Amino acid sequence: MTKILTAKEKEAEVFEKMKKDFHYKNAMAAPKLQKIVINVGTGTLMKKDKNKNDAIALRLAKITGQQPSKVGAKKSIASFKIRQGDPVGIVVTLRGKRMHAFLDKLINVALPRTKDFRGITLKAVDNVGNLTIGIKEHTIFPETADEDIRDVFGMSITLVSSAKNKKEGTAFFSLLGIPFKKE
Repeated sequence: MTKILTAKEKEAEVFEKMKKDFHYKNAMAAPKLQKIVINVGTGTLMKKDKNKNDAIALRLAKITGQQPSKVGAKKSIASFKIRQGDPVGIVVTLRGKRMHAFLDKLINVALPRTKDFRGITLKAVDNVGNLTIGIKEHTIFPETADEDIRDVFGMSITLVSSAKNKKEGTAFFSLLGIPFKKE
């Protein structure tokens, strides 16, 4: 039986493993997970049916354990029939205990439930050491009920770290337990 590590124990373990490769002198130099940002783009769904946007916000609140906020359009675009301030998306930013609980749920429960999952590509880590994952169906999370199948939505999950570059970020996320593709 494996012991479940707390966030501080996990960070200390990651520091010890990365200390050799990146020559860190103390634990403060090692990368840490700062926040997790979950975005759902609703587009013009709000104008067609206001209840669907609220339903998406409720499901996202169930998944993350935190109330999401609606994001408005930054500027008007006539060809898309969008005015400045119209709601076009929903966002949740997780920090602290909720962030670590969501990351654990994402790695151990949600990603293994995805259809034909073979791992996350290394291209998902950007040049500043952040990881962005696109999920096509929210139904991979256990909080979603089976009767909610007809209104399936996708989301993007960004794990923001204090890593300085892509190499450091990739090593950090793989030590956290993110399942990368074997390339």
